[in-house]
Amino acid sequence: MILSLFDQFQSPTTIWIPLMVIALSLPWLLFPHQTARWTNNRLMSLQGWFMSNFTQQIFMPINTTGHKWALLLTSLMIFLITLNTAGLLPYTFTPTTQLSMNMGFAVPIWLATVILGMKTQPTHALAHLLPEGTPTPLIPILIIIETISLFIRPLALGVRLTANLTAGHLLIQLISTAAMALLFISPVTAIFTIILLFLLTLLEIAVAMIQAYVFALLLSLYLQENV
Repeated sequence: MILSLFDQFQSPTTIWIPLMVIALSLPWLLFPHQTARWTNNRLMSLQGWFMSNFTQQIFMPINTTGHKWALLLTSLMIFLITLNTAGLLPYTFTPTTQLSMNMGFAVPIWLATVILGMKTQPTHALAHLLPEGTPTPLIPILIIIETISLFIRPLALGVRLTANLTAGHLLIQLISTAAMALLFISPVTAIFTIILLFLLTLLEIAVAMIQAYVFALLLSLYLQENV
């Protein structure tokens, strides 16, 4: 039976039980936890330094009201980084290649920022739908365009994360298949292909981390417009 390249992105099941729940729960077990000692180990110190710098960088331009979202966005970014990078291991499944799950992350947080803006400062939130100094004949058209762009934001977030990870996984599979096929035909070419595959894997690790950061960064920008 010939399998499609996209079969690797189907949610696996065992005894008719989807393994998505396990894939989403496992990353929390990999995080180091606080200890009762006075000083932390190197891993805890590195994690604390990373989270502190990320929070400071993301929330520096945001008002004090929006600093309440620091725990949510920082936890989301760490969670996405773990899911994206763990999915590069052999015999693993990457939940973030599912558009439905990424939309489940993007839509509620985006909607919460919009509701927060409408509740706290409705005039300022509605002002984003019409740029200042717009000619009168263009007002209806610009309002429609800005409204569409507002509602398309969560879709863009989910599609961006899904497309980047899916493309990287497909490229890795194609190159690894070519390396296996060339191993007995042209060993020299196969060696160069394996080196390329190694470099591509490093690039995909960087992409997995960057996409998680961009996901959280864009959500913070949406929050900045509404606080």
